[in-house]
Amino acid sequence: MKRDVRILLLGEPKVGKTSLIMSLVGEEFPEKVPLKAEEITIPADVTPEKVPTHIVDYSETEQTDQVLREEIVKANVVCVVYDVTNEDTIDKIKTKWIPLVNGDAEKGKKVPIILVGNKSDLRSGSSMETILPIMNQFSEIETCVECSAKNLKNISELFYYAQKAVLHPTAPLYDPEDKQLKPMCVRALSRIFSISDQDNDHILSDAELNCFQKACFGNPLAPQALEDVKTVVWKNTSDGVQDNGLTLNGFLFLNTLFIQRGRHETTWTILRKFGYDDTLEMTDDFLYPQLRVSVGCTTELNHLGHQFLQRLFEKYDEDKDSALSPTELRNLFCVFPYMPWGAEVHSAVSTTEEGYISYDGYLCQWTLTAYLDIHRCLEHLGYLGYPIVTDQESQTAAVTVTREKEVDLEKCQTQRSVFLCKVIGPRGTGKTAFLQAFVGRNAARVGSFNVAFSPYTINTVEVSNQEKYLILYEVDVETEFLKASDASCDVACLMYDASDPHSFDYCASIYKQHYMESSIPCVLVASKADLAEVKQFHGTTPAEFCYKHRLPPPIPFSSLSMDSTNKTIYTKLAWAAMFPHLNGSDLSNTSFWLRVTLGTAVVTVLGFAIYRIFARQR
Repeated sequence: MKRDVRILLLGEPKVGKTSLIMSLVGEEFPEKVPLKAEEITIPADVTPEKVPTHIVDYSETEQTDQVLREEIVKANVVCVVYDVTNEDTIDKIKTKWIPLVNGDAEKGKKVPIILVGNKSDLRSGSSMETILPIMNQFSEIETCVECSAKNLKNISELFYYAQKAVLHPTAPLYDPEDKQLKPMCVRALSRIFSISDQDNDHILSDAELNCFQKACFGNPLAPQALEDVKTVVWKNTSDGVQDNGLTLNGFLFLNTLFIQRGRHETTWTILRKFGYDDTLEMTDDFLYPQLRVSVGCTTELNHLGHQFLQRLFEKYDEDKDSALSPTELRNLFCVFPYMPWGAEVHSAVSTTEEGYISYDGYLCQWTLTAYLDIHRCLEHLGYLGYPIVTDQESQTAAVTVTREKEVDLEKCQTQRSVFLCKVIGPRGTGKTAFLQAFVGRNAARVGSFNVAFSPYTINTVEVSNQEKYLILYEVDVETEFLKASDASCDVACLMYDASDPHSFDYCASIYKQHYMESSIPCVLVASKADLAEVKQFHGTTPAEFCYKHRLPPPIPFSSLSMDSTNKTIYTKLAWAAMFPHLNGSDLSNTSFWLRVTLGTAVVTVLGFAIYRIFARQR
């Protein structure tokens, strides 16, 4: 909605433009009227719409044509004043003033016009019979008000209608020639209907209508008022009411009726509540509420976000098979101006045998979006109507910003539930297969996959009896690691091909260059464990390298099997990410050898003690 309103009064000399302004401000008819009133600003707190209003007068004798054109360009609404007792001033409305204001304007971009019939105290009848044909000829005319500056009749109403024409414009909503809602308005109201239809039965029940009414206007409708609304719709449409509820056609008819009866502020209240601006586009303020995320912090969906997404899934999972078919997914995103999830989503999360997105996969994809691009996540929640459905201030209520990672390291604990693992290795190592195995697809199923592959996969893992989300990101060895920050993650998975003698050398180089001096834990994975292992051409064996650098020993992986050995790799990665302060020591060779050494020492001491006891007995 506009932050202020600029009203310009035009008309022939002596029609009373200046008198109208001075009567409004002084609340009495002025004894002496100047040739032109100075610009008046009415503060927001004394206007019905709570918006500052500027009222500008025009005097043909005091201003040039150039000044007039400049004022027309700046005006939000033009009041064309005529004298109800002077036919010539009425004729000039269509021959002079309207062409001057909107003669070169395109359809839909015309300045709204209010016709003002002044000096009604000097005429017994109305001028509306003469004015109506003009109103029908020019669609930009919002309304006509007959008033009297002398006895203050309809003065405040005149400026209220002028404000209303700017703040609640008819032009974006309704085509007066076709007498129907414009396509953009239909699209916006259809989205609002879909969001308000909480059970997805394509009908707004009394309960859903009252939730909608309360969200938009603050109070539910009384039972009789609800029945009256449905009765009006039923009498005027063939399919507006079904099963005692309002259909989409009924909802659209109701808004058409509001506009036709001059109550377009009602429709605008609805539209603005659901995030629309004066051009019926979603506002940035609604889609992208401010959320401060400091360096070192991450973003996650909290319990409120999960509850909303769960209800949304249940709403659109029509066959209740705990998966979203392509049709169900399109229906879920019907409130978007575009399809937010591309084909690559099906490779990023777990799916059913048919390729449908499972409930777990659905939540994982939302979690991935929230972690990687929180602004996009907020935008998606905005399109889905999160603030209205949940009665929250904005989508930020669904998001938690975690504390800085450095604090987690200092306190040796974390409250985060989402962790990022970068999977790094030379080409041909099997990184893609490793990522796909994480979401339950073996090599044979991956080979039959005919969708675009995402560089990310995400799934849940259990760490210390807690369910966490682990994101795997496949690093492109040719484009990544141009700078140190490219290596940043919660855990690095360095993968080499155990059957390729040149493979490990790359992992060793990456470790020394980016991770050896960092606090990021690393886990080495030996892929293609189903093939014969060969000696690596690196100076030391992978096991010796891990021992030297206090890393866990390499973990074997094969994409041909989906056994528990493979699955434990992902748990170990999540464990290392969740407890970075240990830097993998619980899995490390160093820890193992330390335990072995301590155990050997204990056995030696015990053995020596036993030997001494036996010696004494002899």
